[in-house]
Formats: sequence, structure tokens, C-alpha cells
Amino acid sequence: MLSSIGGTLVDYYLKGGITMHPMLLCSIIGLIVIIERGIVLHRVKVNTAQVFGAVRAALVKRDLKGAIEVCDSSPSPIADTLRAGLLRFGKPTPEIEKAMESVALHEISKLERGLWILATVANIAPLFGFLGTVTGMIKSFAVLAEVGLGNPKAVAAGISEALITTAYGLSIALPVQAAFNYFTSRVSGFALDMETSSAMLLETFNELEEAPGEEVPAGVPAAVQPQAAS
Repeated sequence: MLSSIGGTLVDYYLKGGITMHPMLLCSIIGLIVIIERGIVLHRVKVNTAQVFGAVRAALVKRDLKGAIEVCDSSPSPIADTLRAGLLRFGKPTPEIEKAMESVALHEISKLERGLWILATVANIAPLFGFLGTVTGMIKSFAVLAEVGLGNPKAVAAGISEALITTAYGLSIALPVQAAFNYFTSRVSGFALDMETSSAMLLETFNELEEAPGEEVPAGVPAAVQPQAAS
């Protein structure tokens, strides 16, 4: 059964004409990117609430070094963003925000790497299919002009090519587009978590700086210690 299916696919490929070659290349490229991005995003596993909870617990105890160690022990885009803010504790809020935003943008760009390839494949694969449809119909009408309506079998070859290329192009675009949408939603989720965690970290900093009679968190360098209220 598998051999018959394989033989049928090969036959369809050969009957599809020259546009089947770029579509085959699109399918291979799309599959490689899907596997690579799937592995990368699968490895990015982080419990945002747990990581931020541990960071906040350390800050409440005035242990900045411990909060940074929490981020170091949980490597992830969210932890790296929080770490950038922790390293600038005591600096003006805009400077902290800019530091975390820079790290977040860098992390998002790494997560989005290669997704443009999926978007391109999903867009051009159907176009190659439609191109094959046009070339197939041109062949059919050319044969029809030569042999007339007396030989429908000769005309059917071009029509078959047109239908095969259309089906092949759409069969590539559908799963690639679905994978692109899924990966994009995952990256958007990470971006939202980073934005939320950054805002909560700034709120925690404000709480610590406004708390009366509190000491500076342990491990804060003198250069970044908050200024005493005048």
C-alpha cells in the first residue's frame, strides 16, 4: 500500500510539470524551519509566575544578589529581561525600562528568527501552483488547437497538470501557514509575559524605595544604590 501511494505521488510530481520543482524546494525549506523552530520554542519552558515570585521574594528580603541568581538559574527570555532590570536597581525608572526593553526586543528577535521564511513559503507556494495551472491550461489549449476536439486524452494531460500544481501548492501552504500562526502566537505570549513581568518588577522597585526605614538590598553596588530622600 505504501509503495502504491509513493508511486502515485511520484507520478503526480512528474505530471505536474516544471513548477513542481520550486514547490518541492518550498516544502523542504518549510519543513526544516518548522522542525527547527519547534525545537527552539519547545525548549523555552518557563513558569513566569514562579520565576517572578522567586525574584520578588528575594527582593522583599532585601537580597538583590539572590534575585539575580534566581534569573541565572532559570535561563529564559523572561528571566533575562528581569535580570537586566535587577542589574540596574537604583537607577532612574526610564533607564531601567530601556534596559529591559532592549533585552526583551533582542530575545523576541531570536524567537522570531526564521518565521519570515515560513510566511514567504506560505505565500509563494500557492502562486507557483497557480502558475502551474496557467501553464497547464496553455498546453491544453495548444494541443486543442492542433488536434481539435477529436482527441480529449491529449487535452486532458494539460488539465491534469493544472489541477495537480494547484493542489500541491495549497497542500504546502496550509500546514506552513498553520505552523507560522502557532509559532507567532507562542512568541506573542512570551512578549506579553516579558512586558507584564517588567512592569511588576518596576512596581516592586518602587515599593522597596518608598518603604521607610528599610536598608538597601544586599548586593547592590554603591554606584547603583538609590539616593536618600532629601
